[in-house]
Amino acid sequence: MIGKSGTGTERDGLGGLDTPCLVLDADKLHANIDRMRRHLDAMQVTLRPHLKTAKSLDVARVAMPSPGGPATVSTLREAEYFAEGGVRDMIYAVGIAPHKLDRVGSIRRRWNTDLAIILDSVAQAEAAAAWSRQNRDALPVLIEVDADGHRSGVAPQDADTLIAIGRALSDGAALRGVLLHAGDSYGLSDPAALRAAAEAERRAAVAAAAILREAGLPCPIVSVGSTPTARYAGTLNGVTEVRAGVFMIGDLFQAGVGSCTVDDIALTILTTVIGHQRDKGWIITDAGWMALSRDRGTARQAVDQGYGLACDRAGQPYPDLIVQDANQEHGILALRKGSSAALPDLPIGTRLRILPNHACATGAQHDRYHVIRGGEATGEVWPRINGW
Repeated sequence: MIGKSGTGTERDGLGGLDTPCLVLDADKLHANIDRMRRHLDAMQVTLRPHLKTAKSLDVARVAMPSPGGPATVSTLREAEYFAEGGVRDMIYAVGIAPHKLDRVGSIRRRWNTDLAIILDSVAQAEAAAAWSRQNRDALPVLIEVDADGHRSGVAPQDADTLIAIGRALSDGAALRGVLLHAGDSYGLSDPAALRAAAEAERRAAVAAAAILREAGLPCPIVSVGSTPTARYAGTLNGVTEVRAGVFMIGDLFQAGVGSCTVDDIALTILTTVIGHQRDKGWIITDAGWMALSRDRGTARQAVDQGYGLACDRAGQPYPDLIVQDANQEHGILALRKGSSAALPDLPIGTRLRILPNHACATGAQHDRYHVIRGGEATGEVWPRINGW
C-alpha cells in the first residue's frame, strides 16, 4: 500500500511506503532457491517446496520446478489459492481430519488438482477409504512417519501399524508413499549434529518404505523435509523428494540453526522511528508485535535476537541493535545486553528494516510483499494469503 507517511521521495523508493509493511528482497529469494535446487539436483532428488512460509503465488512460481508444481501446503486455504493459480500437484502435509475430506475432494474436482493427504492412524485410513468409495475418487495418501519423536507419525520400525494403515487404504484410497519431517533438527546448530539428523531422517524414511513394499503395498514416493536437514543432507539415497520451505526466505531462527546466514534473509519489516526514551536507551518504532509477531524462538539459541534485528534502510544490521520489547503497535529498540556498541542516532521519521525471528509467523501478520531488487523498491506488490 502506498502512503504519504514517508520522509520524501528517496532513491530507494521505500520512503513512499506506509509503515509497518513487509519487504521481500527478490534477489536473495532467487539466490536461496537456486542454492537449494543445486544442492538437491546433485543428489537427483526432486524439490517439492513447502509454500506455508511464502503463501504467495508469485513466490511459488519462483520456487516450484514448473508452474503446475510440485508443491506442499499446510492449510486447505493454501491448497485452494494455489490450485486456483494453476498448481496441480500438491501434498496437504498436515494430518487429515475426516470432516475435511469433502473440502479436499472439492479442490480436486474443481481445479482437476492432484491433491494428496497424509495420515498416521488406521482410523484416518478407514475414513479416507470410505470417503473414496462413496465419492468414487481414490484419494492419494501418504503415511506420516515419525523421524525423531518430534510430533506426529508412525514409528518407522512399527511394521504392524504401517501395514495395517496401508491395507485399510487399499479398500478405496490410493497409497502414494511415506512422508517424514525431522522437526527436532530445529533445535540443533552443530553441523555434525545436523548432518546426523538428516541421515537419521533418510534412514527412517527408507526403512518405512521397505516395510510397505515387502508387504506388497505400493510406495512410489519417499518424501522427507525440513530446511535444516535439506541443507545438511549428505546423501538422499532411497528418497524421491524433499519438502522444505523457510529456506527460500530465511529468518533469524534459521540463521541461529545454521541453515542460512543473516545476509541470506530475504524478508524484513519496514518501520519508522516515532519516538525516543533517551534515559532508557530506547528507540520507539511503529512496528510492534502485530507487525513482527510474538515469536521469540531465538531466545532459546546462543544469540537472543529479541523480537528482531534492526537494520538501516539498505538492510545492513546496526551493531547489537535489537527489538528488545514489543507492544501491539510499538517496537522498543535497544542495544543487546552487555553490548559495547554505541546507540545510533535515529531521528523521528527514520526508516528502518527489521529482520524477523520467524518468517512464517511474521509473514502471517501481513497480506502483501513489497518487492525490492538491487536494493531498490520496484513498485511490485506480491499478494499473500492467510487463514485455513
